[in-house]
Amino acid sequence: MFQKLKDNLKNSYSPYSNFPVSAIVVMKDGREFTGVNIENASYGATVCAERTAIFKAVSEGCRKSDFQALHLMVGSGRIGMPCFMCRQVITEFMDPDAEIICYSTEGDKETYKVRDLCPAPFGPEDL
Repeated sequence: MFQKLKDNLKNSYSPYSNFPVSAIVVMKDGREFTGVNIENASYGATVCAERTAIFKAVSEGCRKSDFQALHLMVGSGRIGMPCFMCRQVITEFMDPDAEIICYSTEGDKETYKVRDLCPAPFGPEDL
């Protein structure tokens, strides 16, 4: 997964931040969906790599119960973490025990459960 993430960094469109991010979401049936961050001069129109990968999976027919893990790499050389907007989307589609594996471009990694990164999620019961 490390090399796939690293290779995918080149697809990032990040001319404003120069902060490429790569993500791969893995489904329980083994399918993988990649994502990168895609920036825009209107910063609010920017989308993160994690959401790109999740939305690609959903647009291809995957549902909440299909998600197994999310792998993430930032191009800065350090281990990066999902932003809170992405964490909200992660809690919408992934089980609390699903893994989020965060890598550095140097090969270091940290593994978390969704429940660890999102201990008090906003969900349908909060509406």
